Amino acid sequence: MTSVVHELIDLLALERLEDNLFRGQSRDIGTKYVFGGQVLGQALSAAQKTVDAPRQAHSLHAYFLRAGDIDAPIVYSVERTRDGNSFSVRRVVAIQHGQPIFTCSVSFQVDEGGVEHQLSMPEVPKPEDLEPPASIAPEELAKIPVKLQRWLGMKGPFEFRPVYPRNEVKPPKRPPYQQVWFRLADKAPDSPELHRAMLAYASDFHLVGTATFPHGISYFQPNVQMASLDHALWFHRPFRADQWLLYACDSPTAQNARGLARGLIYSQDGQLVASTAQEGLIRLTGS
Repeated sequence: MTSVVHELIDLLALERLEDNLFRGQSRDIGTKYVFGGQVLGQALSAAQKTVDAPRQAHSLHAYFLRAGDIDAPIVYSVERTRDGNSFSVRRVVAIQHGQPIFTCSVSFQVDEGGVEHQLSMPEVPKPEDLEPPASIAPEELAKIPVKLQRWLGMKGPFEFRPVYPRNEVKPPKRPPYQQVWFRLADKAPDSPELHRAMLAYASDFHLVGTATFPHGISYFQPNVQMASLDHALWFHRPFRADQWLLYACDSPTAQNARGLARGLIYSQDGQLVASTAQEGLIRLTGS
């Protein structure tokens, strides 16, 4: 197992402080604040530790309240809101320096049969037929804030293959949709709970950025301020985060310095395994 994958697994493992209290460490991936996907994955991990099998998480609804401090651990307090015959609900609050920085509710369900349908996967090239993203030219990289330069230069636990690559330093105006293949960079243990937490982590990549496409801007430009405001995630079918998944994203609207994005996540055999939605701050500072 590669070191970055092992590091992600450790990041999502959490330390149990009490029955409903957990502590997670933060990882500096080059962003100014704690990566939102880290908090999503850790909060889901905390909630999962308070629910007995065979109930599995099927939905998560979250709000980002404050920017997270990369240099401090995060404490996750879990409220056991309800345990019914078929469903369980947990409320999680992430705390740093005595203040809540994130809150979410997670719903769990016992496995049961019922009606079934799904939207078909978009027709796109296979991930094996796509090249990894090209490196940014040194002269363009120099125009990006130093912190973001570190982000681009660090090897993460996931590999990405965009179907339609975009120059994030000089982004062209494009319709508000994209498809990106992604998978964990190495094999992971056979734990459905771990794979759901890793998918929660990865689901924060690329999503709200889709809302910038029609405007020819990106997070890498110094006059663009972006931040996740909320995040919703639904799990539909079994999957593995260490096998190729297609993230099909679109953005139906942007207004009031906010952009809305939606995502459908498919396994390589065309199964719709998860869906996402996110609204994010997109503010032009004028500098």
